[in-house]
Amino acid sequence: MSVVTVTLNPALDQTVVLEALTPGAVHRARSVRRDAGGKGVNVAACLADWGLSVAATGVLGRDNAAPFQALMDAKGIEDRFAWIPGETRTNLKLLDGASGDTTDINLPGLDLTPDALVTVRAALRALTAPEGLVVLAGSLPGGLGPRTYADLTAELRARGARVILDASGPPLAAALAAPVLPFAIKPNRHELEEWAGRTLPGLADVAAAAQDLRARGIALVVVSLGAEGALFCDGDGTLHALAPPTAIASTVGAGDALVAGLVAGLHADLALPDTARLALAFAAGKLARAGANLPPRAAVEAIAATVRVERLTG
Repeated sequence: MSVVTVTLNPALDQTVVLEALTPGAVHRARSVRRDAGGKGVNVAACLADWGLSVAATGVLGRDNAAPFQALMDAKGIEDRFAWIPGETRTNLKLLDGASGDTTDINLPGLDLTPDALVTVRAALRALTAPEGLVVLAGSLPGGLGPRTYADLTAELRARGARVILDASGPPLAAALAAPVLPFAIKPNRHELEEWAGRTLPGLADVAAAAQDLRARGIALVVVSLGAEGALFCDGDGTLHALAPPTAIASTVGAGDALVAGLVAGLHADLALPDTARLALAFAAGKLARAGANLPPRAAVEAIAATVRVERLTG
């Protein structure tokens, strides 16, 4: 399998579009949509749109798994999820139509059973190969300790896989403190500030903290910066990539689309500047669409050609 994504705490994303979000007020929704989501699911969806062969594993609640099954069937994603009793959580996303900002309300997920994680590990053993790309993404459900990603990373790297980690909080901290590190990580600015223990107000500050992380043994550190684009740090230095202004239909899953573009670039063995362009093009292309969906490949390639990449260091 070319790429495998792991989503241990998926969610049904219910996006409510409002004229404007006013705390404490009564709102009338302009529209509502429901998408099968979770970080790894979103990454898999974008990669499938791009045309890559991708398998998705993790844990789904059997009682409301139908939207996930429909998504995987429609996009040709190989379903290697462990299905357990209960319902996958729902996340509420309130989209302010005036500002374009999204307010997230993430509800608790399923408590994971030991057997379910055994099933996920078995799927990963069957799907991964040397130099294969495995994305570990999102929060952890109840029943799993913060070392879960660190342990999975060690198992996967022992089999020669390249692990891309997109997590936050204690699971990220544990993975970064482990003796075996991911191949690549994708924190946002706030997550990098949490790790660094200080604010990072300027690009130079972000780049210095990212290079500190890279120097610990992570081959590639990508820091997403929202409207400021993203930084890409490897052994040759740091690049800043910035996409042109984009009409925004929904910001939901934009960071996941960036991860998908990063993975697509790694899969194609592109040079880092071209990988950065592709990652930003995935994110910009997704912004123009609701849900974890990319525009046609030619449109993404056209956006990539307009992404500005500047070398900050190296």
